[in-house]
Amino acid sequence: MLNRRGFIKASLTGASITAVTACSQRLLTPAAPALALVSAVDDAKGQHYISGVDSCGQKRFQIPVAERCHGGCPQPYGDHVVVFARRPGRQMHVINTRSGQLERSVHAGDGYHYYGHGVYSPDARLLYVTMNNYQTSAGLVRVYDAFDGYRQVADFDLAGIGPHELRLHPDGNTLVVALGGIETHPDYDRIKLNLDRMEPALILMDRHSGEITARYSPSHPQLSCRHLDVSPDGVVIAGYQYEGPEWETPPLIARLDTATGEFSEPELPLEELAGLRNYTASIAISRHSPLAVITAPLGNRAIIINYRTGELVQRIAVQDVAGALPYGERGFVVTSGLGGVFLLSADSDQAVPHGSYPVRWDNHLTPGQFGVA
Repeated sequence: MLNRRGFIKASLTGASITAVTACSQRLLTPAAPALALVSAVDDAKGQHYISGVDSCGQKRFQIPVAERCHGGCPQPYGDHVVVFARRPGRQMHVINTRSGQLERSVHAGDGYHYYGHGVYSPDARLLYVTMNNYQTSAGLVRVYDAFDGYRQVADFDLAGIGPHELRLHPDGNTLVVALGGIETHPDYDRIKLNLDRMEPALILMDRHSGEITARYSPSHPQLSCRHLDVSPDGVVIAGYQYEGPEWETPPLIARLDTATGEFSEPELPLEELAGLRNYTASIAISRHSPLAVITAPLGNRAIIINYRTGELVQRIAVQDVAGALPYGERGFVVTSGLGGVFLLSADSDQAVPHGSYPVRWDNHLTPGQFGVA
C-alpha cells in the first residue's frame, strides 16, 4: 500500500498542483457551491505551509511557516483567516485570503502554547483561542482584539487541562469548548504526561465574562474530548480520542442538546465503532440538513450521522481522511493525508474525487474567500 510519503513523492514529479475534476460543470452547480479551502499542509521534505486552494484546483497561496499548523477559523464579514500552530506550537498566523498574504504572526508568549483552534465573535472583533499555560498545565481561552492588531485582552481559566477545539454557539454568547484532559509540555514535544489522571470535559462558557456555565464529563476518563461542531439549532456533536487499551471499544461520539441540557453518547453498531480505531479527527455539521460527518483517519473512513437522533446514516471509505467541511444540501468535503480532496454525500457510500495535490493535508479545513485571480 502506498503510504503518505511515497504518495507525496510520486505526486511531486508533476511539480504543480492539479485537480482531477478541475472546474467541471457537474460540480459547480447552484446546488453544489464552489469550494475555497484553507488548510495547513506539509510537503515531501517536511516543510510546513498554509495553503489556499480554489474550486478550480488552483493554488491561490502557499505560505511557509516554521511550525506545523493545525486548525483555522475565518473572520465573519472580513478577509482574515487565522491558522494556529499544532500543539505544542507557539504561533498563530493571520492570513488575508483575498490578497493571499501573511499579515502577521502572533506569538503565544513566554510559558504558553496554542492547541490549534480558535473562533471569532459574531462582530469579527474578538478572537477566542485555546491555550496551555505549560508552567501550571492550566488550560485557558485567550481573547485577542482583531481590530487592534490582535492585542491580548483577557485570559479565561477553564479549570482543566488540554482544551482543544472550540466553537461559538448560535446564541452568539456561549463558547463550546472540547477539553481533552491531556497534559503536555513543549520540552517533551507531544508526549502525553497524565494518561492515568485525565479529566476531559465538554464545557459551555460565557464569552463575555469567562464564566463556565455548564460542564459535561465523558463516560470514561480516558475519552479525550477533542473536536466538535455546533448545529444551527444548538446541538453539539463532539468526537473523542480514546487513550486506553486499543482493544477496547468505548463510545467515540458525544451529543449535547444545549436547549435541554441533555448529554449523551450515541451508540454505533459494534463493527462501525471498531472500524474507527478509537480515534476521531474532524467534525462538521451541515447547515441545511440534520447531518454531521465524523472523520477517522486511522480507520480510513468517514461516517455520517443524523445529529438529532445520533443514528448512523452512511459509512464511506477514504484513505487517511481527516479535514471536513459542510458542502451543499446533504454533503461534505473532506481531505486525505495522501493528498486527495473528496466530496461525500449522505446518499452514497462512495467518495467522489475532487482533486489530488502533492501535499499532506493536515487534520482540518477552513473556508476562505479569495480575491479575483
